[in-house]
Amino acid sequence: MNRGTVRGGAAALPRSEDVALLAGVSRKTVSRVFNDEPYVSAEVRQRVLGAAEKLGYRRNNAARALASGRTRSIGVVTLGTAGYGPASLLVSLERAVRDAGYALRVINTLEGDPGGIAGAVTSLLEQGVDGIAISEPVDEGEVSVNVDVPVLFLGAPPVFTAPKVVAASVGSDILAQAATDHLLGLGHDTVHHLAGPQRWYAARDRLQGWRTALEQRGRVAPPVVQGDWSAASGYAAGRELAGDPSVTAVFAAGDDMAIGLIHALVEAGRRVPDDISVVGFDDNPVFAYVSPPLTTVRQPFDAAVREGLSRLIHAIEKPGSEPPAATAPPVELVIRSSTGPPPARH
Repeated sequence: MNRGTVRGGAAALPRSEDVALLAGVSRKTVSRVFNDEPYVSAEVRQRVLGAAEKLGYRRNNAARALASGRTRSIGVVTLGTAGYGPASLLVSLERAVRDAGYALRVINTLEGDPGGIAGAVTSLLEQGVDGIAISEPVDEGEVSVNVDVPVLFLGAPPVFTAPKVVAASVGSDILAQAATDHLLGLGHDTVHHLAGPQRWYAARDRLQGWRTALEQRGRVAPPVVQGDWSAASGYAAGRELAGDPSVTAVFAAGDDMAIGLIHALVEAGRRVPDDISVVGFDDNPVFAYVSPPLTTVRQPFDAAVREGLSRLIHAIEKPGSEPPAATAPPVELVIRSSTGPPPARH
C-alpha cells in the first residue's frame, strides 16, 4: 500500500485501519500500541510502528481529545531568559513532553512582574491544558490563582495550590555542597562564595549547600560576595577578592560569574589554580575550552525533568493513585584545571 489512500478521487491521509491491515493486526492492537498500553508483544509493537512509518500514519490527537475529554497538552510557565540553566531546563522539558506524546504550550514571564505567573497560568487554563509545569526560578511572592489541573514545580517550592502538586529538583543544594567539598578535600582551609541573586530559588539553594559543606567540616564561612549571574559581576567580585591573600578557593554559583572572576584574578596577578582555585556551576560546554578549563558541577536537567514529567502525567492520567516517589538527583562534578591544592605556606 502506498503512502495515503485514494478515496473519492483525492489522496487521503492513512487511517488506523490501514495500519492494521498492513501490519496484520486489529484496529484495537494499533490503538494499544499508540496509547503505549501493556499486553502487546515487542514483535507486534515493532510491526505496527513499522507499518505506521511506511504509510506516514500519525494518530489523530484532536479525535482522541474529543473522546477522552483531554487535549493531551501540557502548559509551561517559564522565565523569559537566555540564561544557560533556565534555557537548558526548557529544552529538556520540550523533549520529554514530546516523547510522552503530549503537545507543549509555553508562556514566558518577565522577572519583576508579580502578576506574570498568575496571568500565564490563567491563559494556559483557558487553552484547556491537561497539566501545567512551572519552571519559574524567581521568587515573585505568593500567587493567587485557581488551578483545577495537576501542577509540576521544577526546582522551586509551590507558589499556589492545585488539586495535585508534584515537584522535581535538580538538587542545587546537593551540587553546591559537592563543589565546596571538592575544594575542601584539596586542602583549602575554607571556601569563599560568589552567590547569585537571592530572589532566585537556585541561588538560595546553592548558598545553603555551600554553608552546609563548611558547617559539616567545622569551617568558618567567610562573608558572601554577591553577584547577578553575569560575567561582569564575577569580574567585580574578582577585583574585590584578589586583594585578600587569605582567599585560596572560591565557589561561584554560576559558570559565567566564575569566568569573570578568573579574568579579574589573573589580571591582578593571582594565578588560577596555583594561588586561587575556582569552581563554577552549570557546566556550560563552552567553559571546557577557556584557560584554564573550568571545574564545575553539571545540573541533571534531563533526569529531573523526565522524573517530574512522569509524575505529572501520572497525576493527569491516573488521578486516583499516588505518583511514583521522587528520587535524589544525580551529582556529577566535572573536574578540570581551575582547581588544585592551596599554595604552600612559607
